[in-house]
Amino acid sequence: MFNKGKKQTELDLEQHDLLESAQTRIKQKKRLYVHFVIFLIGSVFLVLINKILKFGVEYDWFIWAITFWAFLFVIHAFNVFVTQKFMGKDWERQQREKLVLKQKQKIAELQKEIETDFPLSKINKKDINRE
Repeated sequence: MFNKGKKQTELDLEQHDLLESAQTRIKQKKRLYVHFVIFLIGSVFLVLINKILKFGVEYDWFIWAITFWAFLFVIHAFNVFVTQKFMGKDWERQQREKLVLKQKQKIAELQKEIETDFPLSKINKKDINRE
């Protein structure tokens, strides 16, 4: 009776992780699509400012602004579609495990150093002599 509940919670945790990663991925893609729509509207707006409102009409500055913005959009798209595949949850988990292992090794080294510098047998003898 109790074993069934434990297995179910493990499955629930796995499903929760999958659901959470799916929601994160959906948010990333949604932000990218919103960025694209804003990019299109903003580009049209920049062209209208330059050509229709004749702001800085002697030079087509909107081309540079749109090019720079397109470069930022490409970086955003690259981050969402390429980088996340290589540096997703599995990569984060591996990096976390590496860091935890390094920390454990440093703690073990410090404990060895403390034990060699201040062995427990000497400390216990000093306490006995004081009594």
